[in-house]
Amino acid sequence: MKYIDAIDYQLEIGRLEESSFPTLLQSYSKSKKVIIVDENTHDNCLSYLITTFDDLAEAEVILLPAGEENKQMSIAFSVWEALTEYQVGRNDLIINLGGGMITDMGGFIASCYKRGCDFINIPTSLLAMVDASIGGKTGINLNQFKNQIGVFSNPKSVFIDTSFLQTLPLEELESGYAEMLKHGLISSKDLFFEILEQLEHPTELSEALLLKSIEVKNKIVKQDPLENGWRKVLNFGHTIGHAIEGHFMGTLNIPHGHAVAIGMVMEAFLSVKHGKLSVADYEEIEPAILTHYKMPNLSDEDIQGMIALLSNDKKNSEGRINCCLLTKIGDCTIDNYLPESYFMEMFMHFKNLQINLN
Repeated sequence: MKYIDAIDYQLEIGRLEESSFPTLLQSYSKSKKVIIVDENTHDNCLSYLITTFDDLAEAEVILLPAGEENKQMSIAFSVWEALTEYQVGRNDLIINLGGGMITDMGGFIASCYKRGCDFINIPTSLLAMVDASIGGKTGINLNQFKNQIGVFSNPKSVFIDTSFLQTLPLEELESGYAEMLKHGLISSKDLFFEILEQLEHPTELSEALLLKSIEVKNKIVKQDPLENGWRKVLNFGHTIGHAIEGHFMGTLNIPHGHAVAIGMVMEAFLSVKHGKLSVADYEEIEPAILTHYKMPNLSDEDIQGMIALLSNDKKNSEGRINCCLLTKIGDCTIDNYLPESYFMEMFMHFKNLQINLN
Protein backbone atom coordinates (compact mmCIF):
# COMPACT_ATOMS: atom_id res chain seq x y z
CA MET A 1 0.00 0.00 0.00
CA LYS A 2 1.35 3.44 -0.98
CA TYR A 3 0.25 6.57 0.87
CA ILE A 4 0.40 10.14 -0.43
CA ASP A 5 -0.48 13.09 1.75
CA ALA A 6 -2.79 15.47 -0.10
CA ILE A 7 -4.47 18.59 1.30
CA ASP A 8 -6.80 17.59 4.15
CA TYR A 9 -7.04 14.01 2.95
CA GLN A 10 -4.94 10.99 2.04
CA LEU A 11 -4.45 9.16 -1.23
CA GLU A 12 -4.00 5.41 -0.92
CA ILE A 13 -2.76 3.25 -3.78
CA GLY A 14 -3.20 -0.52 -3.51
CA ARG A 15 -5.80 -3.22 -3.03
CA LEU A 16 -9.01 -1.72 -1.62
CA GLU A 17 -9.39 -4.54 0.93
CA GLU A 18 -5.93 -3.76 2.33
CA SER A 19 -6.52 0.00 2.56
CA SER A 20 -8.10 2.04 5.32
CA PHE A 21 -11.42 1.92 3.42
CA PRO A 22 -12.96 -0.77 5.71
CA THR A 23 -11.98 1.28 8.77
CA LEU A 24 -13.44 4.43 7.24
CA LEU A 25 -16.72 2.61 6.56
CA GLN A 26 -16.88 1.48 10.18
CA SER A 27 -16.55 5.10 11.30
CA TYR A 28 -19.80 5.72 9.38
CA SER A 29 -21.52 2.64 10.83
CA LYS A 30 -24.50 4.69 12.03
CA SER A 31 -24.64 6.82 8.89
CA LYS A 32 -26.32 6.29 5.56
CA LYS A 33 -24.07 5.34 2.66
CA VAL A 34 -24.83 6.26 -0.95
CA ILE A 35 -22.84 4.90 -3.91
CA ILE A 36 -22.93 6.93 -7.13
CA VAL A 37 -22.13 4.92 -10.26
CA ASP A 38 -22.65 5.16 -14.00
CA GLU A 39 -23.80 2.37 -16.27
CA ASN A 40 -20.25 1.07 -16.75
CA THR A 41 -19.25 0.92 -13.09
CA HIS A 42 -22.67 -0.41 -12.16
CA ASP A 43 -22.06 -3.42 -14.40
CA ASN A 44 -18.33 -3.92 -13.80
CA CYS A 45 -17.42 -2.63 -10.33
CA LEU A 46 -20.43 -2.24 -8.04
CA SER A 47 -20.98 -5.94 -7.27
CA TYR A 48 -17.41 -6.30 -6.03
CA LEU A 49 -17.77 -3.31 -3.74
CA ILE A 50 -21.06 -4.39 -2.18
CA THR A 51 -20.18 -8.07 -1.75
CA THR A 52 -16.69 -7.39 -0.36
CA PHE A 53 -17.60 -4.81 2.27
CA ASP A 54 -20.43 -5.74 4.63
CA ASP A 55 -20.92 -2.11 5.69
CA LEU A 56 -22.22 -1.39 2.18
CA ALA A 57 -24.86 -4.13 2.17
CA GLU A 58 -27.64 -1.59 2.73
CA ALA A 59 -26.12 1.30 0.80
CA GLU A 60 -28.36 3.19 -1.58
CA VAL A 61 -27.14 3.11 -5.19
CA ILE A 62 -27.69 6.03 -7.56
CA LEU A 63 -27.18 5.11 -11.21
CA LEU A 64 -26.26 7.88 -13.66
CA PRO A 65 -26.16 7.61 -17.45
CA ALA A 66 -22.60 7.18 -18.73
CA GLY A 67 -20.90 9.77 -20.89
CA GLU A 68 -19.52 13.27 -20.56
CA GLU A 69 -22.61 14.68 -22.28
CA ASN A 70 -24.60 13.71 -19.16
CA LYS A 71 -22.47 15.76 -16.74
CA GLN A 72 -25.19 18.40 -16.62
CA MET A 73 -27.23 20.32 -14.04
CA SER A 74 -30.43 18.41 -14.85
CA ILE A 75 -28.76 15.16 -13.75
CA ALA A 76 -27.37 16.83 -10.62
CA PHE A 77 -30.88 17.99 -9.68
CA SER A 78 -32.18 14.45 -10.05
CA VAL A 79 -29.49 13.17 -7.69
CA TRP A 80 -30.19 15.91 -5.12
CA GLU A 81 -33.86 14.95 -5.22
CA ALA A 82 -32.93 11.29 -4.66
CA LEU A 83 -30.64 12.18 -1.75
CA THR A 84 -33.48 14.18 -0.21
CA GLU A 85 -35.88 11.27 -0.70
CA TYR A 86 -33.37 8.95 1.03
CA GLN A 87 -33.12 11.52 3.86
CA VAL A 88 -29.36 11.72 3.50
CA GLY A 89 -27.80 14.15 5.96
CA ARG A 90 -24.60 16.17 6.10
CA ASN A 91 -22.86 13.53 8.20
CA ASP A 92 -23.70 10.67 5.87
CA LEU A 93 -21.29 9.39 3.23
CA ILE A 94 -21.36 9.55 -0.57
CA ILE A 95 -19.04 7.15 -2.40
CA ASN A 96 -18.17 8.09 -5.98
CA LEU A 97 -17.30 4.88 -7.82
CA GLY A 98 -16.30 5.64 -11.38
CA GLY A 99 -14.21 7.57 -13.84
CA GLY A 100 -13.66 11.29 -14.19
CA MET A 101 -17.30 12.07 -14.95
CA ILE A 102 -18.47 10.40 -11.74
CA THR A 103 -15.76 11.83 -9.47
CA ASP A 104 -16.21 15.34 -10.92
CA MET A 105 -19.97 15.27 -10.75
CA GLY A 106 -20.34 13.21 -7.59
CA GLY A 107 -17.95 15.53 -5.76
CA PHE A 108 -19.90 18.56 -6.93
CA ILE A 109 -23.23 17.03 -5.91
CA ALA A 110 -21.91 16.10 -2.46
CA SER A 111 -20.25 19.49 -1.94
CA CYS A 112 -23.43 21.44 -2.68
CA TYR A 113 -25.96 19.14 -1.01
CA LYS A 114 -26.97 20.68 2.33
CA ARG A 115 -23.87 22.91 1.98
CA GLY A 116 -21.55 19.96 2.09
CA CYS A 117 -21.82 16.22 2.59
CA ASP A 118 -18.87 13.89 3.21
CA PHE A 119 -17.68 12.03 0.13
CA ILE A 120 -14.86 9.76 -0.99
CA ASN A 121 -13.59 8.91 -4.46
CA ILE A 122 -12.84 5.41 -5.71
CA PRO A 123 -11.60 6.08 -9.26
CA THR A 124 -12.02 3.22 -11.71
CA SER A 125 -10.45 4.74 -14.84
CA LEU A 126 -6.80 5.62 -15.41
CA LEU A 127 -7.74 9.22 -16.13
CA ALA A 128 -9.57 9.52 -12.82
CA MET A 129 -6.71 7.85 -10.95
CA VAL A 130 -4.02 10.23 -12.18
CA ASP A 131 -6.11 13.37 -12.52
CA ALA A 132 -9.85 13.81 -12.02
CA SER A 133 -10.29 12.20 -8.59
CA ILE A 134 -7.46 14.12 -6.92
CA GLY A 135 -6.90 17.81 -6.32
CA GLY A 136 -10.30 18.90 -5.03
CA LYS A 137 -11.80 20.17 -8.28
CA THR A 138 -15.46 19.23 -8.74
CA GLY A 139 -17.83 20.35 -11.44
CA ILE A 140 -20.39 19.87 -14.15
CA ASN A 141 -20.65 21.11 -17.71
CA LEU A 142 -22.90 23.90 -18.92
CA ASN A 143 -24.11 22.52 -22.23
CA GLN A 144 -20.87 22.27 -24.26
CA PHE A 145 -18.76 24.33 -21.85
CA LYS A 146 -16.59 21.98 -19.82
CA ASN A 147 -16.68 22.24 -16.01
CA GLN A 148 -18.25 25.68 -16.20
CA ILE A 149 -19.98 25.20 -12.84
CA GLY A 150 -18.12 23.78 -9.87
CA VAL A 151 -16.39 24.23 -6.54
CA PHE A 152 -13.12 23.30 -4.91
CA SER A 153 -13.94 20.61 -2.36
CA ASN A 154 -11.71 17.82 -1.07
CA PRO A 155 -12.95 14.29 -0.47
CA LYS A 156 -12.43 12.55 2.85
CA SER A 157 -10.14 10.07 1.07
CA VAL A 158 -9.21 8.77 -2.37
CA PHE A 159 -8.64 5.03 -2.80
CA ILE A 160 -6.81 3.98 -5.98
CA ASP A 161 -7.04 0.28 -6.74
CA THR A 162 -5.46 -0.49 -10.13
CA SER A 163 -7.34 -3.79 -10.42
CA PHE A 164 -10.29 -1.71 -11.66
CA LEU A 165 -8.25 -0.91 -14.78
CA GLN A 166 -8.85 -4.46 -15.99
CA THR A 167 -12.46 -3.45 -16.72
CA LEU A 168 -11.44 -0.72 -19.18
CA PRO A 169 -11.36 -0.80 -22.98
CA LEU A 170 -8.10 0.28 -24.62
CA GLU A 171 -9.55 3.66 -25.62
CA GLU A 172 -10.19 4.54 -21.97
CA LEU A 173 -6.69 3.51 -20.93
CA GLU A 174 -5.20 5.69 -23.66
CA SER A 175 -7.35 8.60 -22.46
CA GLY A 176 -5.70 8.31 -19.04
CA TYR A 177 -2.22 8.08 -20.52
CA ALA A 178 -2.79 11.48 -22.13
CA GLU A 179 -3.04 13.12 -18.71
CA MET A 180 0.12 11.28 -17.68
CA LEU A 181 1.90 12.62 -20.78
CA LYS A 182 0.81 16.10 -19.70
CA HIS A 183 2.45 15.57 -16.33
CA GLY A 184 5.65 14.69 -18.15
CA LEU A 185 5.52 17.64 -20.54
CA ILE A 186 5.09 20.15 -17.71
CA SER A 187 7.58 18.63 -15.26
CA SER A 188 10.11 16.15 -16.66
CA LYS A 189 11.38 15.18 -20.10
CA ASP A 190 12.44 11.79 -18.75
CA LEU A 191 8.92 11.15 -17.42
CA PHE A 192 7.36 12.18 -20.74
CA PHE A 193 9.41 9.66 -22.70
CA GLU A 194 8.99 6.98 -20.03
CA ILE A 195 5.20 7.30 -20.40
CA LEU A 196 5.47 7.24 -24.20
CA GLU A 197 7.41 4.00 -23.90
CA GLN A 198 4.70 2.59 -21.61
CA LEU A 199 2.08 3.51 -24.22
CA GLU A 200 3.55 0.88 -26.50
CA HIS A 201 2.15 -1.67 -24.01
CA PRO A 202 -0.79 0.26 -22.51
CA THR A 203 -2.36 -2.62 -20.60
CA GLU A 204 0.84 -3.33 -18.66
CA LEU A 205 0.85 -0.17 -16.55
CA SER A 206 3.68 0.07 -14.04
CA GLU A 207 2.42 1.08 -10.59
CA ALA A 208 5.70 2.96 -10.08
CA LEU A 209 4.97 5.05 -13.18
CA LEU A 210 1.39 5.65 -12.03
CA LEU A 211 2.77 6.87 -8.70
CA LYS A 212 5.21 9.26 -10.41
CA SER A 213 2.38 10.82 -12.40
CA ILE A 214 0.11 11.20 -9.37
CA GLU A 215 2.93 12.79 -7.39
CA VAL A 216 3.44 15.43 -10.09
CA LYS A 217 -0.16 16.58 -9.76
CA ASN A 218 -0.29 16.29 -5.98
CA LYS A 219 2.88 18.36 -5.52
CA ILE A 220 1.52 21.16 -7.72
CA VAL A 221 -1.90 21.12 -6.03
CA LYS A 222 -0.34 21.31 -2.57
CA GLN A 223 1.57 24.44 -3.61
CA ASP A 224 -1.55 26.14 -4.96
CA PRO A 225 -4.79 24.37 -3.93
CA LEU A 226 -7.23 26.99 -5.24
CA GLU A 227 -5.50 27.62 -8.58
CA ASN A 228 -4.50 31.20 -7.86
CA GLY A 229 -1.16 30.72 -9.55
CA TRP A 230 1.10 27.78 -10.32
CA ARG A 231 -1.66 25.14 -10.33
CA LYS A 232 -2.77 26.63 -13.65
CA VAL A 233 0.13 24.70 -15.25
CA LEU A 234 -2.06 21.57 -14.98
CA ASN A 235 -4.31 23.19 -17.60
CA PHE A 236 -1.71 22.60 -20.32
CA GLY A 237 -3.55 21.11 -23.30
CA HIS A 238 -6.91 21.72 -21.67
CA THR A 239 -7.79 25.15 -23.05
CA ILE A 240 -7.92 23.77 -26.58
CA GLY A 241 -8.70 20.23 -25.44
CA HIS A 242 -11.91 21.32 -23.73
CA ALA A 243 -12.98 23.20 -26.86
CA ILE A 244 -12.37 20.08 -28.97
CA GLU A 245 -14.20 17.84 -26.51
CA GLY A 246 -17.11 20.26 -26.12
CA HIS A 247 -17.53 20.91 -29.82
CA PHE A 248 -17.57 17.23 -30.81
CA MET A 249 -19.73 16.16 -27.86
CA GLY A 250 -22.73 14.31 -29.25
CA THR A 251 -21.08 13.66 -32.63
CA LEU A 252 -17.57 12.18 -32.55
CA ASN A 253 -17.63 12.07 -28.72
CA ILE A 254 -13.86 12.41 -28.44
CA PRO A 255 -12.78 11.16 -24.99
CA HIS A 256 -11.41 13.78 -22.60
CA GLY A 257 -7.85 12.46 -22.61
CA HIS A 258 -7.78 12.14 -26.39
CA ALA A 259 -8.99 15.74 -26.74
CA VAL A 260 -6.34 16.91 -24.25
CA ALA A 261 -3.63 15.05 -26.20
CA ILE A 262 -4.61 16.93 -29.37
CA GLY A 263 -4.82 20.11 -27.30
CA MET A 264 -1.26 19.57 -26.09
CA VAL A 265 0.03 19.28 -29.65
CA MET A 266 -1.82 22.45 -30.64
CA GLU A 267 -0.66 24.40 -27.58
CA ALA A 268 2.90 23.19 -28.25
CA PHE A 269 2.47 24.59 -31.79
CA LEU A 270 1.37 27.91 -30.29
CA SER A 271 4.39 27.76 -27.99
CA VAL A 272 6.66 27.72 -31.05
CA LYS A 273 4.72 30.52 -32.77
CA HIS A 274 4.92 32.58 -29.58
CA GLY A 275 8.70 32.17 -29.45
CA LYS A 276 8.83 30.02 -26.32
CA LEU A 277 9.42 26.45 -27.53
CA SER A 278 12.14 25.34 -29.94
CA VAL A 279 11.18 23.75 -33.24
CA ALA A 280 13.38 20.78 -32.30
CA ASP A 281 11.35 20.10 -29.15
CA TYR A 282 8.08 20.51 -31.05
CA GLU A 283 9.25 18.01 -33.65
CA GLU A 284 9.68 15.48 -30.85
CA ILE A 285 6.28 16.18 -29.30
CA GLU A 286 3.99 16.26 -32.34
CA PRO A 287 4.75 12.87 -33.95
CA ALA A 288 5.08 11.16 -30.57
CA ILE A 289 1.56 12.17 -29.53
CA LEU A 290 -0.13 11.92 -32.92
CA THR A 291 1.13 8.34 -33.25
CA HIS A 292 -1.26 7.41 -30.45
CA TYR A 293 -4.00 10.05 -30.73
CA LYS A 294 -5.57 10.68 -34.13
CA MET A 295 -6.40 14.27 -34.96
CA PRO A 296 -10.00 14.74 -36.19
CA ASN A 297 -10.60 16.23 -39.59
CA LEU A 298 -11.56 19.87 -39.12
CA SER A 299 -14.05 21.77 -41.25
CA ASP A 300 -14.41 25.55 -41.27
CA GLU A 301 -17.62 25.09 -39.26
CA ASP A 302 -15.76 22.99 -36.69
CA ILE A 303 -13.13 25.70 -36.32
CA GLN A 304 -15.73 28.43 -35.86
CA GLY A 305 -17.49 26.31 -33.24
CA MET A 306 -14.28 25.71 -31.30
CA ILE A 307 -13.28 29.38 -31.48
CA ALA A 308 -16.66 30.27 -29.97
CA LEU A 309 -16.04 27.85 -27.09
CA LEU A 310 -12.50 29.17 -26.58
CA SER A 311 -13.81 32.73 -26.44
CA ASN A 312 -15.99 31.77 -23.47
CA ASP A 313 -13.36 29.79 -21.59
CA LYS A 314 -13.51 30.47 -17.84
CA LYS A 315 -9.79 31.34 -17.71
CA ASN A 316 -10.03 34.23 -20.18
CA SER A 317 -9.46 37.90 -19.38
CA GLU A 318 -10.02 41.15 -21.26
CA GLY A 319 -11.15 39.39 -24.40
CA ARG A 320 -8.01 37.29 -24.70
CA ILE A 321 -7.71 33.52 -24.39
CA ASN A 322 -5.54 32.22 -21.57
CA CYS A 323 -3.47 29.10 -22.14
CA CYS A 324 -0.29 27.40 -21.01
CA LEU A 325 2.76 27.38 -23.27
CA LEU A 326 5.84 25.17 -23.13
CA THR A 327 9.38 26.53 -23.00
CA LYS A 328 10.84 23.03 -23.39
CA ILE A 329 9.81 19.43 -22.80
CA GLY A 330 9.49 19.40 -19.02
CA ASP A 331 8.82 23.11 -18.46
CA CYS A 332 5.67 25.14 -18.93
CA THR A 333 4.49 28.73 -18.43
CA ILE A 334 1.09 29.95 -17.28
CA ASP A 335 -1.09 32.99 -17.98
CA ASN A 336 -0.30 33.45 -21.65
CA TYR A 337 -3.10 35.66 -22.96
CA LEU A 338 -3.38 35.36 -26.73
CA PRO A 339 -5.76 36.97 -29.23
CA GLU A 340 -8.36 34.88 -30.98
CA SER A 341 -6.47 35.28 -34.28
CA TYR A 342 -3.62 33.09 -32.98
CA PHE A 343 -6.04 30.21 -32.43
CA MET A 344 -7.71 30.66 -35.80
CA GLU A 345 -4.29 30.49 -37.50
CA MET A 346 -3.40 27.42 -35.45
CA PHE A 347 -6.63 25.56 -36.31
CA MET A 348 -6.17 26.37 -39.98
CA HIS A 349 -2.64 24.95 -39.85
CA PHE A 350 -3.91 21.62 -38.53
CA LYS A 351 -6.86 21.59 -40.92
CA ASN A 352 -4.43 21.94 -43.83
CA LEU A 353 -2.12 19.35 -42.27
CA GLN A 354 -4.98 16.84 -42.22
CA ILE A 355 -5.86 17.64 -45.83
CA ASN A 356 -2.25 17.03 -46.87
CA LEU A 357 -2.06 13.78 -44.89
CA ASN A 358 -5.23 12.51 -46.54
